[in-house]
Amino acid sequence: MTLYYNEFAMFEKLELIEKRYDELGELLALEENATDYRRLQELSKERADLEDIVLAYREYKSRGTELAELEAMLDSRSDAEMTALVKDEMNRLRQEQDALLDRLKLALTPRDPNDEKDVIVEIRAGAGGGEAGLFAADLFRMYSRYAQAKRWQVEIIDSSESEIGGFRELIFEVSGRGAFSRFKHERGVHRVQRVPTTEASGRIHTSTATVAVLPEADEIELNIDPDDLKMEFFHSSGAGGQNVNKVTTAVRITHLPTGIMASCQDDRSQVRNRTKAMAVLRARLLDLEQRKQSESIGKERRMQVGSGQRAEKIRTYNFPQNRVTDHRINSSFHNLQQILDGELDEVIESVSNREQVEQLEATFA
Repeated sequence: MTLYYNEFAMFEKLELIEKRYDELGELLALEENATDYRRLQELSKERADLEDIVLAYREYKSRGTELAELEAMLDSRSDAEMTALVKDEMNRLRQEQDALLDRLKLALTPRDPNDEKDVIVEIRAGAGGGEAGLFAADLFRMYSRYAQAKRWQVEIIDSSESEIGGFRELIFEVSGRGAFSRFKHERGVHRVQRVPTTEASGRIHTSTATVAVLPEADEIELNIDPDDLKMEFFHSSGAGGQNVNKVTTAVRITHLPTGIMASCQDDRSQVRNRTKAMAVLRARLLDLEQRKQSESIGKERRMQVGSGQRAEKIRTYNFPQNRVTDHRINSSFHNLQQILDGELDEVIESVSNREQVEQLEATFA
């Protein structure tokens, strides 16, 4: 991993962390803290949280000391065989130092508190008519296969099919540790360039779909007053058999103070549909609260999914050239079908690495 940032500021911070680690060791040894269980617990936890990064930093400095000693040997000896051995050892130590430096960079990168959460993904057809709906279905298939490879569970919450197949809208949940940490890089406008099956002349069309990604909110994270909720029950309009369409199982919940709505009609059970709809509503309300902390919800949501127009894109899937281009990192991947089959790790990790660079630059600016 190659990162560009203020290295002086980084090592300055590492020195402060090491100093604090040593201070905590001294505090833990004080007799007055030994009898204060709560204080002892707080100090122990803080020291344990710092231990990995301090040990890695000390290993890094140790390799530096060894390198300096070897360089001194290299200057004082003219023996060719010994010089070769010293240079080999120096190369090994530099590689170990580089690996330790990567560990330290990652350890200092600010963590997203939502990274370990389950995720709710909303895919909507954008520009391009019926072809956009087919592309939305392709994206859902891609994400489903990616999740399955990670042994995460995928469950559809709500969907609206388009006239020629595919989806006008699809909302689904991905449950699994770390799901948000991966899927958060998918939010934005996705663009496809290909010849649609409905195009008789073979002309390439450009269509889009928007992807919104929300961390699933725990009940304890939000205090939702039941009086602020409006519940509506209706017959499902989607697939699912005669029972779904005859019985009032579909649920729509509206949060009256914000006007935010969530619905679910995918299950035969009204209770399960209500539970799923509440999960979506909580995620949307949590997203609203988190965005209010930085800037207005309108601007942030436009930044995430835009309006679905062709120019507002994070990634392009070009079928004629077998190429997927992620515009955030200006990188192309020439294995389009494998990516659509769920092999997303290379793309996501490339975007994630760039994000870590930006976070480090902001931290040590």
